[in-house]
Amino acid sequence: MNLARVLGTVVASRKDEKLTGLKLLLLAQLGPDGEPAGGHVVAADAVGAGEGEVVLYASGSSARQTVQTDGKPVDAVVMAIVDSWEIGGETRYRKADAE
Repeated sequence: MNLARVLGTVVASRKDEKLTGLKLLLLAQLGPDGEPAGGHVVAADAVGAGEGEVVLYASGSSARQTVQTDGKPVDAVVMAIVDSWEIGGETRYRKADAE
């Protein structure tokens, strides 16, 4: 699993029919400090995440393990919206503080 921030949505009017009905999100990978670290990825949304939210996403064959993505040609899926995380007892992110 990886941490990322939702940057926005991706719209594709022409796509494989197996992708019909899936919301696609553009994600920026985050490091443990909550700052951008790494690249960007387009992921199918399985949890109703929105722009600006911090999410957990899975990639590879794990991306096809959700109800929404089972049997679909996806390589990344958002499967959780992050409420908070801490490292060594120190809170590094809390969703309520980010709003």
